[in-house]
Amino acid sequence: MRFLVKLFLLFTAFAVLLPSFLMWRVVNFSEKDFTQPADAAIVLGAGVFRGRPSPVLRSRIDHAVGLYNDGVVDKIIFTGGIGRNDTLSEAEVSANYAESRGVSPADILLEDKSTSTIENLRFAGEIGEAAGLDSYLIVSTPYHMLRATWIANDIGLEASSSPTQTTRWRSDQTRRAALVQETLSISLYSMRRFLPATFLTTGQR
Repeated sequence: MRFLVKLFLLFTAFAVLLPSFLMWRVVNFSEKDFTQPADAAIVLGAGVFRGRPSPVLRSRIDHAVGLYNDGVVDKIIFTGGIGRNDTLSEAEVSANYAESRGVSPADILLEDKSTSTIENLRFAGEIGEAAGLDSYLIVSTPYHMLRATWIANDIGLEASSSPTQTTRWRSDQTRRAALVQETLSISLYSMRRFLPATFLTTGQR
């Protein structure tokens, strides 16, 4: 009986301390920028509305376009499949917007099948490899970067974090909700890292 009590207390402590530690890590990592020259930027997908990028996705695209214009990357890989009630994929909407900002279509690659961060990166890596690309900058919102770089490392991508600097939250409550959501996602991913046979088959946005 004592053993079960100790086991329960240990599990409870783990369940409380792990998310708290990971939330601190998410915030701490979100403040770091590891932008450096790379073959391509991988822009992680986000919502689209009526064929237009959401403010969150637009900030990611704008950041990648800036990297491209500054010569930091030569190519941009846009990711994301077709969401519910949408007719265009996140990748296609992103590419259209980037082209309107002056990016050459020849320098854009599309990954339009993914539905999660894991798939974003895994499928983008396959497309990049087929195109002869070796190094990448991951572009996403700051809170997303820690999990994204963990995933990239786990699937063997040579990738660095290049977070957006212009993400606009509708309110402080929205920002906190995003942090809580990311903490939950990275906590689940941390546990799935111990299950190599299945961790790549599921993921959080």
